[in-house]
Amino acid sequence: MRSVLVIHGPNLNLLGRREPEIYGSTSLEEIDRRLKALGGELGLRVETMQSNSEGEIVTAIQQAASWADALIINAGAYTHTSLAIADAIQGVKLPAVEVHLSNIYAREQFRHHSFLSRVCIGQICGFGVDSYLLALRAVAQHHSAGYSAVSE
Repeated sequence: MRSVLVIHGPNLNLLGRREPEIYGSTSLEEIDRRLKALGGELGLRVETMQSNSEGEIVTAIQQAASWADALIINAGAYTHTSLAIADAIQGVKLPAVEVHLSNIYAREQFRHHSFLSRVCIGQICGFGVDSYLLALRAVAQHHSAGYSAVSE
């Protein structure tokens, strides 16, 4: 069975309480439950983690290289600031999908740039919780089509 690591970045532990008009009212625990259920339907083992620490996220990505077949990452604000996370994704050579609950291109200008997009196979944003579920479906399709990580 293929395995996927879903990484939730800073402040995502506050989902359901933090700015529900932007991020919705669904908790992180509910998102994880839905991801694991869909993973089961798609034949994927889904592991999830959340961290407010850039270094912990980098370490999780590096460790995933030994067991995961793909990554799904919502790096939160680190999307727009972290070369370290982008370098980790590029370094492990796992296909990764970047996720955002809100449409980052309809928000503040600083959110329009992602350091992660160049090392990910795709980006899904603006669909709330469904952004994660669409990403999981994309990973499943990517694997069944026989693709690998980002093409140069």
